[in-house]
Amino acid sequence: MYVKKNFNFASIFMFSWFHIVWLTIWAFITAWFYGTFHFEWMNIPWLPLSILGTAVAFYIGFKNNSAYDRLWEARKIWGGIVNSSRMLGSNVRAYVGNQFRDDKLPESELQAIHKKMIYLHIGWLYTLRSQLLVPTPWEHLRNRDGDLAESYYENRKNNFGIGLFDDQDTKNELHQFLPKDEYDKLINHQNSATQILDKQSQELKMLREKNLIDDFRHMELQKLLNDFYTHQGKCERIKKFPLPRQYASMSFVFVSIFIILLPFGLIPAFQELSPQWGHWISMPFMGLIGWIFVMMELIGDYSENPFEGLGNDIPMLSICRTIEIDLLEMLGEEHIPDRIKPVNSTLM
Repeated sequence: MYVKKNFNFASIFMFSWFHIVWLTIWAFITAWFYGTFHFEWMNIPWLPLSILGTAVAFYIGFKNNSAYDRLWEARKIWGGIVNSSRMLGSNVRAYVGNQFRDDKLPESELQAIHKKMIYLHIGWLYTLRSQLLVPTPWEHLRNRDGDLAESYYENRKNNFGIGLFDDQDTKNELHQFLPKDEYDKLINHQNSATQILDKQSQELKMLREKNLIDDFRHMELQKLLNDFYTHQGKCERIKKFPLPRQYASMSFVFVSIFIILLPFGLIPAFQELSPQWGHWISMPFMGLIGWIFVMMELIGDYSENPFEGLGNDIPMLSICRTIEIDLLEMLGEEHIPDRIKPVNSTLM
């Protein structure tokens, strides 16, 4: 998540320099051919070209709205995870106690039970984040066709994405919060987050058997765990079902067609103003119009996968750390980690 109010010129250039280069090359090639070989027979009237540009803009707008809906839904889901996590921590400490037991447990033992339940939940948070960051075939980090593309997206990941932070932090968190005797078993499931929630349910069952909670409190705590199943399922729906490719891919095709045809309508218009220099004067306008359409396409393209691990995604690491701090403070822990800070104006 980009945290400054506005993108500066340098960040915009870093994001789009490759497209500026090929747009400039295309504008130069067409201008040179027009000036050298006089391609008047290829002139396209401005009216049909403007209609095509308008249609492409509407189509990109539809795609961008759909991509934004996916991004905003993902943020609302993680907002729900924050709220439910705080409720779980508070309810575990308030509900699990000696009220229903004849033989009272020592306070230190009760605190150990609270700690185990809350630690399991923090482990679930980081596990869910790790699972959501696994690349899918339609995401940019898996879309590598050759050395150039691989280098390009690797650089983008390092400068605008999960490469900003050493994900070893997540592994350390899992070792810290998941039970040591069950770590390997929990972490090696195909869906570890689901199994950690199930482990929490089994812990609640044991607490009920020991009369540390009554039926009502058992049901209330289980409801909260069920909420986390719902939140996880919603995240997995977004992660595992892409924006339909017929919408996502065809907008790129339409933008490409428009940019290819653009000089053949733009140069004649400028040559009416200056027959000798019109084809060269059209170059910056060709580049600017093409760049705007490409950027509209890229904005939707980089917003449609909110768990991809790039700079425009949901800051899951920061949210997990915020929840972790809240829950550890509820437990009265002394060693509280620092909040995740932005790097290169990006919060992950």
